[in-house]
Amino acid sequence: MSKKVTFIGLGVMGYPMAGYIAKAGHDVTVYNRTAAKAEKWVGEYGGKHAATPKEAAKDSDFVFTCVGNDNDLKEVTIGEHGAFHSVKEGAIFIDNTTASAKIARELKTEATKRKFGFLDAPVSGGQAGAENGALTVMVGGDQTDYDKAEPVIDCYAKKIKLLGSSGSGQLAKMVNQICIAGLVQGLSEAIRFGQNAGLNMEDVIEVISKGAAQSWQMENRYKTMITDKFDYGFAVDWMRKDLSIAMEEAKNNGSSLPVTEIVDTFYAEVQKNGGNRFDTSSLITLLPKK
Repeated sequence: MSKKVTFIGLGVMGYPMAGYIAKAGHDVTVYNRTAAKAEKWVGEYGGKHAATPKEAAKDSDFVFTCVGNDNDLKEVTIGEHGAFHSVKEGAIFIDNTTASAKIARELKTEATKRKFGFLDAPVSGGQAGAENGALTVMVGGDQTDYDKAEPVIDCYAKKIKLLGSSGSGQLAKMVNQICIAGLVQGLSEAIRFGQNAGLNMEDVIEVISKGAAQSWQMENRYKTMITDKFDYGFAVDWMRKDLSIAMEEAKNNGSSLPVTEIVDTFYAEVQKNGGNRFDTSSLITLLPKK
């Protein structure tokens, strides 16, 4: 059944995610800070665009956001022209931003006061996952809200799971990024070691990717890492933002993240070398090559 849906934030992730919702037959209104991108989206997928988040969210059954960080999220939700000022009672607000668990809980509390649902639902899979409608969605919130929203979230997802109360989705995304940081560093060291040892790394990866060393990072990034190409997805700037959220949360819950902290300093070096927009596999650029 077609629903009225709002999507706020048409970046490299949000643009195709909103597109998949529209292609599923829903009536989609979009908002983007740069209006030209919203106009382009409407030209491609139909629907309409609005001048503010508040205008965009009016009368919708489901409101999605996918923006940059906590401050951006506050602006488009509870800011002067934020969507929370017009979301109708009984609607469900789904936030796909990678943000802190703290703001997820704050927005859940505010949404409850205003009598609509709120789910924190960060995604994993990068730009390619968004463009292929194959994202993994980690959700925090109430079961009732999740059950209502799942069919719409499913438009751009290959896996969705409710992981606990409000904030749990964001915490799970932190776990995801902690895993990725260590994996990419290990893969970088392994590839450079093999190259320096004179091995044909195409052949080596073909073999070891079928064993215990296999990972998504290996399967999807080893070829571009071998050829020193780093414009294939999630940018270093975004990764550092995500790791800073995880490290701050670790202070709050008493966790130790020694490897994550080291890898974060390596990403800072990539940034200093001008690699802010390189994808996360660019850690290999810091390792000497014979």
